[in-house]
Amino acid sequence: MNMKKILVIGGILVALIGLGVFNKLISKDSTVSTYAEAQKGVFEITVTNSGELLAENSIEVMGPELGQTSNQGQGGGGRGQVQAHGRGMDMRMMDFKIVDIVPEGTMVEKGDYIAQLDRTSYDNTLREEVENVKTLKANVEMRMLDTAVSLTNLRDEIKNMKYQVEEAGITLEQSKYEPPATIRQAEIALNKAQRALEQLYKSYELKVAQARRQITYQQLLLSRRERLVEDLQEFLAQFTIRAPSPGMVTYKKDRTGAKRKTGSSINAFDKVVATLPDLSSMISKIYVSEIEINKVSAGQPVEITIDAFPEKLFTGTVTSVANIGEQLPNSDAKMFEVMIKVNSFDPDLRPAMTTWNKIVIKTVADAVFIPLECVRTGTDGLPYVYKKNRTKQIVKLGDFNDKHIVIEQGIEAGTSIYTMIPENAESFRIVGANLFVSGSQGN
Repeated sequence: MNMKKILVIGGILVALIGLGVFNKLISKDSTVSTYAEAQKGVFEITVTNSGELLAENSIEVMGPELGQTSNQGQGGGGRGQVQAHGRGMDMRMMDFKIVDIVPEGTMVEKGDYIAQLDRTSYDNTLREEVENVKTLKANVEMRMLDTAVSLTNLRDEIKNMKYQVEEAGITLEQSKYEPPATIRQAEIALNKAQRALEQLYKSYELKVAQARRQITYQQLLLSRRERLVEDLQEFLAQFTIRAPSPGMVTYKKDRTGAKRKTGSSINAFDKVVATLPDLSSMISKIYVSEIEINKVSAGQPVEITIDAFPEKLFTGTVTSVANIGEQLPNSDAKMFEVMIKVNSFDPDLRPAMTTWNKIVIKTVADAVFIPLECVRTGTDGLPYVYKKNRTKQIVKLGDFNDKHIVIEQGIEAGTSIYTMIPENAESFRIVGANLFVSGSQGN
């Protein structure tokens, strides 16, 4: 046998030995994973789910509100009222677009800039109203000028008519030695002049009253338009959003869960641009399925961990449980909102952080418990487990959670049991049937 053949045979033997060792290791691991050991200790029945941190209290940073204009419009009559009131109503019904907003998480002081809203359409409205004010001012000035001219002419006519009355009186005085017909003509002329003067006085009074009414009406329209312009200017000043108090800016979420940011529109009936949360009191909001929600109630303790700080453990308390479920995205079952108050303050906690919440429903002290997959049920409905000593042990079950179940009778702590149906399971000896003999179930 040459050297080449020896090397090939040697390599095959090494490979076979290695494969045998590998199979033995695999077999050993499989054997280990086939068994579980009954444990004894504190057993917790819990409901767990991820959630999101929220501030228990927060200040809403609101968008513009136009309330004064419509109130002023209701205070008077005429065409000016309808236009001012109608325009105010139109503005309240329109949406607002965010053209700029500070990054979420920005710390601000009272009065600091937060956001800017699009004011294009309202700038156009303001320009229109400014032009209306200019037109009304010109109308008032023209009316006053026309009135001054017409009243001046009337006053000149009155003065001239006074002269005519005076001349007619002199003529009558001088005609007392004239024939009666001449005297009568002089009396008639004086009477006509006096009546004409009285008519001029009445006409002047009417003209003055009419001019006052017209000018007052024009001034009223002008005053309303000027107030409308002032309101619009104040309204547009609100398009630059500033912080009402110190805090950290968080974006407002709409009903779909989308955050309001640059480019978003603010609904006219929900004008919250952002919020300033109170970080001293935090809430973890979670959703629990309709299958488990009947286990959850206010006052239950909760263990909370934060994804951003996995080394920290917080405690909390369930404060509220929703009575009506919601259909959440990517969920077939109805989910119920549960609010959990974080018991302690931590400056590192921030809104929108992801939480993991374990609601402790019930605690059983000194309980013996095993994995759920170890328990099986026979055709007679009796629960049992396969023990490592090749017996089929009937057991009495207690409380359970998502991973383990309490064994009230039938197994002691430390007992090794199968996690899957063993080979030749039909040959296992049945023990513990007496646990369910009539009269012994309550023992």
